[in-house]
Amino acid sequence: MGDLETMWNETIDYVFGPQLWTAIGLGAMQIVLILIISFLVIKIGRRLITKFFANRTKGPFKISQRRESTLSKLVANALSYVVYFVAFIMILETFTLEIGALLAGAGVAGLAIGFGAQNLVRDIISGFFIIFEDQFSVGDYIRTSGVEGFVEEVGLRTCKVKAWTGEVHILPNGNVTQVTNYSIHNSIAVVDVSVAYEEDIARAEQALDDLLKELPERYPDMLDEPKLLGVQSLGASDVVMRIIAEVTPMEHWAIARAMRKEVKTRLDAEGIEIPFPRMVMYSREEQEA
Repeated sequence: MGDLETMWNETIDYVFGPQLWTAIGLGAMQIVLILIISFLVIKIGRRLITKFFANRTKGPFKISQRRESTLSKLVANALSYVVYFVAFIMILETFTLEIGALLAGAGVAGLAIGFGAQNLVRDIISGFFIIFEDQFSVGDYIRTSGVEGFVEEVGLRTCKVKAWTGEVHILPNGNVTQVTNYSIHNSIAVVDVSVAYEEDIARAEQALDDLLKELPERYPDMLDEPKLLGVQSLGASDVVMRIIAEVTPMEHWAIARAMRKEVKTRLDAEGIEIPFPRMVMYSREEQEA
């Protein structure tokens, strides 16, 4: 009975004594210090990464704007993951846990989980190929897996594609099997112009040729003078002529809208009619008379 009472008294003295609370205070201070240092390392590291890629035009490491946006985000995220992992290990050490045994157990568990995480491994491998083969980068306009929009982020496991209507699609990299990238090469703006059958086609072509020579000065995104290809088709009530223009990537929609406005204004000024659907009716009584 005396031994039990002695143990109880020693426990009470330890719990309410300064030794335990000093150890807890020192541990809490270490954890806070680890978190502060981790935050500073991530913040400073992100700034250094941004500055490094901003100087891409200097020195031997020259990369395009597309690659800069993609790789800077990827490296910054990788830095965050590494710092978080190291901070987690250091916090565990403050609790006097055996890190070696934990890592060994985690390695065995990770091996077991890996056999059941084949899709995750496939996504990561596909992410490496997407990034290092430069299939697409942040800011590109792509179509893949039934999704079309601007690439917002390219990671090792997923990529984010934002549609022009605002939806953000998150795609596992393993599902990105076929990609159509609209942002790599110059685009072609296509405009079809309808002219009435009663009009002089040669006069209409001359009016359009004069207009097309003026357009590159008004629209810097046009890389060359637009070309009038000629008569594209013969419709039910119109003659369709096609105009094409080489423009900077992803500007073909805006330039096509501007060209339609310019063509409408010029044809109206020249008195050339843009037709509308017509229906011709014949009366049998008039034919019999």
